[in-house]
Amino acid sequence: MLVEKSLREYTMEVASDNPTPGGGSVAALVGSIGGALTNMVGNLTIGKKVYEDVPEKFREKMQRNAKQIEDVVQNLLKIVDEDSTAFDDVMEAFKLPKNTEEEKQIRSKAIQKGYKKALEVPIRCARECYKVLELQDVFAEYGNVNAITDVGVGTLLAYSGLEGALFNVIINLKGIKDESYKNQTKTEVDLLLDKGKKLKEELLKTVYHRLG
Repeated sequence: MLVEKSLREYTMEVASDNPTPGGGSVAALVGSIGGALTNMVGNLTIGKKVYEDVPEKFREKMQRNAKQIEDVVQNLLKIVDEDSTAFDDVMEAFKLPKNTEEEKQIRSKAIQKGYKKALEVPIRCARECYKVLELQDVFAEYGNVNAITDVGVGTLLAYSGLEGALFNVIINLKGIKDESYKNQTKTEVDLLLDKGKKLKEELLKTVYHRLG
């Protein structure tokens, strides 16, 4: 499993001439680190002296969001490995025989099914990275100011993970013939990009404000 490798080993695998792990796996990894950095800020705030200055309702929100981010980080770590095999069905489908009309139809259906399956992993990655962005506001606003730059880095990584994952969604959409499916997916892609970018900008504005 990729997530069990050392950071150096993983990085060297990314740099190799093997197509996996590629951008999708890396997007999931940076998204998970973005979430982890955010929770580090939570751990440097919750129960510490600075926690006394956090309004009560935001203390509860910080603890609740931290728990949700823990789950998101675990989901993204799973995707680090899942993404490396997401395109396998497409590649196998392309190897199917196409000598007769029946074989061509079977092959075409298998390819289309493979492309849709290949989309499932990166779109899930993008959704999880978006969740990190959604949950970061309380840490940006009330997290330990001495670690506010870590919120900023976490925001940048979560957004990079989101947009990076969507690159793979967009390129795989090109191979899909189902127009209804394509339009539905494209709508979600546009929405995630638009809302994700706005969240990133709002969070960074708060970070820079607290940096002075």
